[in-house]
Amino acid sequence: MTSDPAGALDDLELEERNSLRRVSGLRTELEDITEVEYRQLRLERVVLVGVWTDGTAVEAENSLTELKLLAETAGSEVLDALMQRRHKPDPATYIGRGKVDDLKAAVEATGADTIICDGELAPSQLRNLEDRTKVKVVDRTALILDIFAQHAKSREGKAQVELAQLKYQTQRLRGWGGNLSRQAGGRAAGGEGIGGRGPGETKLETDRRRIQAKMAKLRRELADMVTARDTKKKQRQSRHVPAVSIAGYTNAGKSSLLNRLTDAGVLVENALFATLDPTIRRTQTSDGRIYTLSDTVGFVRHLPHQLVEAFRSTLEEVAESDLILHVVDGSHPDPAGQLRAVREVFAEIDASDVPEIVVVNKADAADPLVIKELLVNEPHAVVVSARTGEGIDELLLAIEADLPRPSERVDVVLPYSRGDLVNRVHETGEIETLSHEADGTHLAALVDAGLAYDLAPFAVDNERAGSTVHQ
Repeated sequence: MTSDPAGALDDLELEERNSLRRVSGLRTELEDITEVEYRQLRLERVVLVGVWTDGTAVEAENSLTELKLLAETAGSEVLDALMQRRHKPDPATYIGRGKVDDLKAAVEATGADTIICDGELAPSQLRNLEDRTKVKVVDRTALILDIFAQHAKSREGKAQVELAQLKYQTQRLRGWGGNLSRQAGGRAAGGEGIGGRGPGETKLETDRRRIQAKMAKLRRELADMVTARDTKKKQRQSRHVPAVSIAGYTNAGKSSLLNRLTDAGVLVENALFATLDPTIRRTQTSDGRIYTLSDTVGFVRHLPHQLVEAFRSTLEEVAESDLILHVVDGSHPDPAGQLRAVREVFAEIDASDVPEIVVVNKADAADPLVIKELLVNEPHAVVVSARTGEGIDELLLAIEADLPRPSERVDVVLPYSRGDLVNRVHETGEIETLSHEADGTHLAALVDAGLAYDLAPFAVDNERAGSTVHQ
């Protein structure tokens, strides 16, 4: 029986096409990757690295567990996780020089293409680790920025994230393999010579200048967006509608709580940073007072400063609100740590003095002993489950009690043609008495100063009132 060489060759080629094998010498080396390409690479197979400098072992493990969730949210597959106990991170390589070899061995053993460090690395640490391990190294800040970039939906959210990324990137531009360090002018600089900063400008300097120009453009665009949002905010403020912000750690259940309180229909995902764009809904108390509830971006330990700055205009909604519902995940291993991390951001955005109700969420999945300890440390707290509805009525009563109350007492007769004023009193005031008379609607109520001014022309005179009705 004779064999068919052509058929055998076809079978071999098919087998080759259906299999994967590593061919040495063909891997893209780090120095061949440009800065822009590096930024656009997606994380895939990763090894996590943490340095435990203080706190308990449990806290250190919780931090690395959170890093794993962040990595998975970014679309990565976590293959291994390493931690080193040190007084402080190594200034050259983040982990000790000897441990870099262990890290490299772990990378090679798992086939990882990325290392994620549980901290913010200096440019020199990033460069040294990459040079030693020969794979891409990403720090916690870059990882969070990547997640924000994936989740931003609105034009403003995308611009805020891009600005934060550019701030981070401009500090870490580097010339891998010298390709960003060669001086060039004229045509060799792609037209950036004479028309740029002149002959002799390096590719690195050109990239930095382009980033600065892009950042300036984004800041102008964000300023215009802020102006539009401020206009809406002023309209709410002119009507003296109290504002309540739902804030807290990422994935604590803020969007679920907003849906439970207002039937807002906001997307709910079991993922970190599922909500980046604030959602505002109007609702009312049991006695008819109107107020707004807004869902805000979630916070996290060591939230990158670049993000706080870029999202400052959005986060100011929290600082300018009348009440904060500080949501914490009662089923999390370290809810007290979450509270501390969020309050650090509150301090950074000048929101520490805003009245706060701690909302311990996910009561249906939490350890009762943990809940009890939280209530001891946080006396102004309400335990709820946004999933089952447990505790929601108690939370609504707490909101009503803490909302700012109108302080100006009025006694007016409003013509039937001024139904708009009657409606405003219903929405933002507290009506004590109301009756319909021949010449109009007679009502006594507590209202805010702005509405009291508008109602002043319709005040009942002292003889008719029988007493002084204005405070």
